[in-house]
Amino acid sequence: MIDETSGRTTRDGIRIYQDGDYAGMHKAGAVAAQILDEVTEHVFVGQTTGAIDDFIRKRVEELGTTSATIGYKGYQHASCISVNHVVCHGIPSDKKLKDGDILNIDVTVILDGWFGDTSRMYVAGKLSRKTERLMQVTHDALMKGIEAVKPGNTFGDIGHAIQSYVESHRMSVVRDFCGHGLGRVFHAPPNVLHYGRAGSGPVLEEGMFFTIEPMVNLGRPETKVLADEWTAVTRDKSLSAQFEHSVGVTADGVDIFTLSPAGKFHPTYG
Repeated sequence: MIDETSGRTTRDGIRIYQDGDYAGMHKAGAVAAQILDEVTEHVFVGQTTGAIDDFIRKRVEELGTTSATIGYKGYQHASCISVNHVVCHGIPSDKKLKDGDILNIDVTVILDGWFGDTSRMYVAGKLSRKTERLMQVTHDALMKGIEAVKPGNTFGDIGHAIQSYVESHRMSVVRDFCGHGLGRVFHAPPNVLHYGRAGSGPVLEEGMFFTIEPMVNLGRPETKVLADEWTAVTRDKSLSAQFEHSVGVTADGVDIFTLSPAGKFHPTYG
């Protein structure tokens, strides 16, 4: 069991949380996941990503939480919305969604000091076979990574599980962005790489909280950040997808804090 009096940090700078802290993470994660459930009906052809963000901002406030992204390093939106070849950190705007567009919506809320961070994919209009396959592989890669979370395994095991699965489907894993520790802070050690060598990196311990959020490209893995200093896109303009959960290491496995209350985490489920 975790020492309730310690709240210690590992030699790698990773915070070890206490037994009672899991409840706080579940509450924050549930709100973030609920908002992403509710946003589903707001994604359609002709809708703007700015209008989607307006809805998210409103729900963050109505549900008694605070947006972790508004004001973060100057960012002014309650979500990141990344469309098609945008890998992550897409800025909501007045640009309208077109038929077949895929988008990742990423929301982080703060509830009683705990951070709930999650993202998932959506489609406007008809989903093509190519984009459906990309989203399915990305979703399944996240779950492969989560399956590797248990005490005694390493962060390299998580990255290896994701990378080997993605590359077996002839897609690529983005190297330029990664998951991160969280809890009572938005970003903290460790960096959770979505590629790597099995058995490498820090050893997983009960009480570690972090995100796993693989970004998968149909083309090459290289990205570039646009002049707005936020929006990251694929260099070859290939489509990209991402799914993200916040998780905690338990005594014998993993606890997912951001499960969809309505079972809508995958856009074709539920």
